[in-house]
Amino acid sequence: MSLPVASIVCALIAALLFACASVAQQSAAFAVPEGAGLMTTLVRSPRWWAGVVGDGGGYAMQVVALVLGSVLVVQPLLVAALLFALPLSAKFSGYRLTRTTWVLAVALAVALAAFLAIGDPTEGNIDAPFRQWVVSLGILVVVVVAATVAGISRIDSGWRALLLGGAGGILYGIAVAFTKYVVELVPRGLSTVLSSWQAWALVVAGISGVYLQQRGFQVGPLSASLPALTIAEPLAAVFLGVTVLDERLRVTGPGLAVVGCAVAVMLVAAIGLSRAQAQRTPGTTAESPVSS
Repeated sequence: MSLPVASIVCALIAALLFACASVAQQSAAFAVPEGAGLMTTLVRSPRWWAGVVGDGGGYAMQVVALVLGSVLVVQPLLVAALLFALPLSAKFSGYRLTRTTWVLAVALAVALAAFLAIGDPTEGNIDAPFRQWVVSLGILVVVVVAATVAGISRIDSGWRALLLGGAGGILYGIAVAFTKYVVELVPRGLSTVLSSWQAWALVVAGISGVYLQQRGFQVGPLSASLPALTIAEPLAAVFLGVTVLDERLRVTGPGLAVVGCAVAVMLVAAIGLSRAQAQRTPGTTAESPVSS
């Protein structure tokens, strides 16, 4: 098997593991009543821990795929996790997916893959000083706080799941922006890592992202929270890359228009999926539109 083909296979395995992890974690979180201690309940759930193991396996396969192939090939393929997760969730819940849900999911996955492949940002300045982060991080933090506040309010559960999933995705995107810098500090020793504000920002963003992801899983179906999380992570990472790290999208003219259209399709598809709710009668349609 050639290295590019092996990279593709590993990326698809990673996507499947991520999908299984999301289904297991959402199933466990959805069973926790609101008002109960979410994380304290989840850490006692074997199903949730199975999801954690699935995430670990997915990340390991992602690393192998990136070693064997390019980011340009691997990252778009990881979007397949969304297309694996939705039917898996429906299968284990005893529901079926509507044609509309499939169309929206495929459109979102294709648009996100196009955004990642065509945008292809350049390498940036990973050790930007704190003063360059303040404004951009502040904007994202305000968005996360607003989405979280709205997500815990008394609104439709599909919107709550979308908002909480999106907030978690933004925090994951922030963590991504710090990851490479922190990894490069590791050879210098633990004290160097612990004295870096980026390392602590990475930890805070990662832990907060995990919590909000589980809250999104708790309040609504996977079709509402996972698409929002899936698109928010790369969008937040690219936003920080362009505004702070001097990264540039390697696209102009028609390509730039395609990237803009891809972002619009992602947002419309994510909102459309969030408006679909799982019916509670097994064997019936898994998604039905929620009235306004």
